[in-house]
Amino acid sequence: MSKLDSWIDNRIAQNLFLWFFLFIIFTMVIQSKNRPLTALLFILFIAPPVYISNLKILPLFFKKKIKLAAFLYFLNIIFFTFLGVLILSDFLKRFDLLILTNAFGAILLILIFGTALKLAKDSFVRRQQEKDAELKLLKAQLNPHFLFNTLNNLYGLSVVKSDKLPNLMLKLSDLLRYSLYETSSVLVPLEKEIKYLENYISLEKIRLEDKTNINFKTSGDLSSFKIAPMLFIVFVENAFKHLGVLNKRKSKVDVKIFEENENIIFSCENTIDLTSEQNHELEKGKSGIGLQNVKKRLALLYADKHQLEILQNKEVYKVNLKLLK
Repeated sequence: MSKLDSWIDNRIAQNLFLWFFLFIIFTMVIQSKNRPLTALLFILFIAPPVYISNLKILPLFFKKKIKLAAFLYFLNIIFFTFLGVLILSDFLKRFDLLILTNAFGAILLILIFGTALKLAKDSFVRRQQEKDAELKLLKAQLNPHFLFNTLNNLYGLSVVKSDKLPNLMLKLSDLLRYSLYETSSVLVPLEKEIKYLENYISLEKIRLEDKTNINFKTSGDLSSFKIAPMLFIVFVENAFKHLGVLNKRKSKVDVKIFEENENIIFSCENTIDLTSEQNHELEKGKSGIGLQNVKKRLALLYADKHQLEILQNKEVYKVNLKLLK
């Protein structure tokens, strides 16, 4: 988090900025010989009822204590209205009914404004927390999904007592280390994600041997980019999971990551066999768990900054993803 973000998230800084903004407005609109002093005194007067309302009374509404909250809300208005009248009328030496109505109206508008700001801020924070919770849930769903498929591969090799198993386990160890300890941030360096994909593809090459042509290429200056962790692995994992064996040639998996006009372009293409029941509809049912989650993550993290295209014909399944600047 940058220093600017820290200041923006700091509640004291938020409040000081708001009151400073109001101080500037009041200094401009208040008619007085000493406008800055009058504006400052006015802010010192209205701050207590606003904080009493926002911090003590509003929570009662959410606790279903509506009658008590409404009573205290209006009591707060009435108390500070009469206090303002006492001050403005020099403690009733020159009382005027107009002063009372103006003070009541002013306090009421100020509290409504303060309440609206408080509710808007709380709503924004709540939606951000819900978004963070959903992102954590989606990330938690992705890791077991990947682990489940990889352990299936390990089990298959252990059954035949393959010599490839130790090397495969080392690759898996590196993959799990990244997924457990390197993905706690919302964004990670793209270079780390590429290394993660390289390890995964190397693992798959050991398993598939000469059965499949596997290519992984990167190009352009990718060192300055950051992306959501484990964003691409879902597509790559899906490509190997649903890899089809063709009659006249080897099956293939082609993965590319490159930079174009400061945008990140990712493509993943694999051959498929539509005669296989699990490949008949790749994005439906259990076979689509990873794809469904990555689409949700893209919608949350790259709302209007991504273009996802999924193409399929009789032999090839292809994913094109562009992350916009």
